[in-house]
Amino acid sequence: MLYGGFHTRYLKFVGFVRGRFARGEYLGLHLTVGMLVSVAALALFALITREVVQESNVTRLDARVNELLHARGTLAGYGFWAVLSALGEGLTLSILGLGVAILLALRGRWIVLSGWAAALIGSGLLNGALKLLIRRPRPERALDFLGQMSWSFPSGHSMASFVTYGMLAYLLVLAFRSERRVQVTAIGSAAVLILAIGFSRMYLGVHYFSDVLGGFIAGALWLSACVSGLETARRFRARTPVLP
Repeated sequence: MLYGGFHTRYLKFVGFVRGRFARGEYLGLHLTVGMLVSVAALALFALITREVVQESNVTRLDARVNELLHARGTLAGYGFWAVLSALGEGLTLSILGLGVAILLALRGRWIVLSGWAAALIGSGLLNGALKLLIRRPRPERALDFLGQMSWSFPSGHSMASFVTYGMLAYLLVLAFRSERRVQVTAIGSAAVLILAIGFSRMYLGVHYFSDVLGGFIAGALWLSACVSGLETARRFRARTPVLP
């Protein structure tokens, strides 16, 4: 009798674990991967934040990168990277966010629309809270490109672009399930654009390397949480994968 009870509990445990790695389950692989990414990102963000607050090794790396980029900066380069940086500004991302939201609303994709709105709005709120909490000053050259000074860590452009363009790539992957080339292009283009926007912030001298890295990590954390939550909501509604 005792063995039978143990065997039953063991089978239930094995079934639960298998379910967490099943791609089609409503609480399956997507949630497990999302949790692992979130935990890893949280640990990395805590580590780099400690380095920044304690002005440890990462701040010395920041100074070297800042000096190197400043020494090689050109007028044409500043113009080029300023244009790319604008793709990560609040106005640009707000217009993009509103456009996608309208499209989703017209198609009646209310669950996806809720996830899209939560990702973009939550990203801005989280970044603002982190800046106020850490209160790291900007690089000295920041005033050359900024109308007014604000806190530096983590980079708002880097975090917002990671979440917005990453979320857009996720929606395109859902919309073109049978088009592998489109999916790869969407993910690759988003990755290149996100990295370019992050680099532009360093080239323009408005952020340190660790600011950009911190923005990317915080963006990965929030994006992972939003995608996992959206996938769970979609699968809970239909209990099978569906188009957005």
